[in-house]
Amino acid sequence: MLPPLFRKAVKESSDGRVLCLMKHPTWNCLVGFGLSRKEELEAQLDREEDRATALNRDFDRDTRASQLFGFVEMPFDDSGRFVMPEHLRSLGKIEDGLYFQGGGRFFTLWNPEQLAEMGDEWASAKAACDSLVAEAKAKGK
Repeated sequence: MLPPLFRKAVKESSDGRVLCLMKHPTWNCLVGFGLSRKEELEAQLDREEDRATALNRDFDRDTRASQLFGFVEMPFDDSGRFVMPEHLRSLGKIEDGLYFQGGGRFFTLWNPEQLAEMGDEWASAKAACDSLVAEAKAKGK
């Protein structure tokens, strides 16, 4: 379920209730965003191609486009519930828990155990996640 703050941002950037999810290219998590990011990704693709041309490097636009636009669009209801495809759960190593981090152009969705393995630059996110996990466990007792 999308937390309220993320739900509001995605609704506003999608002109409705459409969540885009994909695997982060380097971290063991998923990336979420709204449909408005499509234009930004197209511009990124153009910039990368222009840069490769300027540096006289090979650039496979089709492969890069496949990577950038390899996200899944999924609807969510008013309370933020959505069904995550199994292949995304597997790619993001998502199991029982799910922690949402970030804002801006995108946010990340983490298995708390995967987030715990990140370096010190993630200290704040790890502390927030640990607190939420402890709170959930306390409510479950």
